[in-house]
Amino acid sequence: MKNILKKILNKKKTKKAVKKKVKKIKNNKKIKNNKKIKNNKKVKKITKAEKIKITPTEIKKKKEIQDQKKKDKVEVKVDPLRIAKNNEQKPEIKKVKKQETEKKLFKIKDYVVYPKHGVGQITETKKINIGGIDVETYILKFEKDKANGMVPVNKQSHLRPLATINQINKCVSILKSKPKIKRSMWSRRAQEYEAKISSGKIYDLAEVVRDLNKGDDIMIDQSYSERQLFEKAYERLLTEFQIVMGSSLEDAQKKLDKALKRNLEKQTEKATEKHEVQNLVNQDSVE
Repeated sequence: MKNILKKILNKKKTKKAVKKKVKKIKNNKKIKNNKKIKNNKKVKKITKAEKIKITPTEIKKKKEIQDQKKKDKVEVKVDPLRIAKNNEQKPEIKKVKKQETEKKLFKIKDYVVYPKHGVGQITETKKINIGGIDVETYILKFEKDKANGMVPVNKQSHLRPLATINQINKCVSILKSKPKIKRSMWSRRAQEYEAKISSGKIYDLAEVVRDLNKGDDIMIDQSYSERQLFEKAYERLLTEFQIVMGSSLEDAQKKLDKALKRNLEKQTEKATEKHEVQNLVNQDSVE
């Protein structure tokens, strides 16, 4: 009996030990599984961060972009007649105190062509304060209009030096050539002529004078606007001719009129008068 009881007790102990071992194994498995899950999560987080690589500056930029989008969506309509309050944000005004420096291409007493006004002479250079900015300017004198003009040194590219003698000879050949008149409406042609005059290019001026020249033909009707454009281009070309040639106004005008075949009768009359006067002077001296 004792042996039997011992066997039964031993069996119970072994069963309990087996149960404890099974529990331990299960617990160990659970702990391992939990650890694996945590490790996997960490790995996933690291891999995402590595892929994205977000820096704090980029986060700030994204926030700024989002804020700006929100502001753009909420547009506030401002009435032009409404007076701004002190609480409202005013736009920032950047003050530029210095003018951009540029080398002076022209000197004092140089003649220069300003497209809108024609030939002018640089009398001096001055620094003028415009809106809190010191601007260096050329001061031009236009003798014909009896007016002065100012051109900033920054915008001296708008000015043009006087033409050369070769360019003037080419202008004379343009004036002698046949006029090229389009068959379009006068209003459109007038705009084209005005654009050519305001360009300041000497060849364009010569073309306008050639196309609008009527010569000594009185039978051809010429409108007021047509005559006005012709005189404007003719006078600008004449002043440039005079200064470049270094001659008097009459000599420059004779050269232009000869190329245009204009005022030929008057020129012949003046020539005959001069010839008669010289003859009389010669006769008096002989006597």
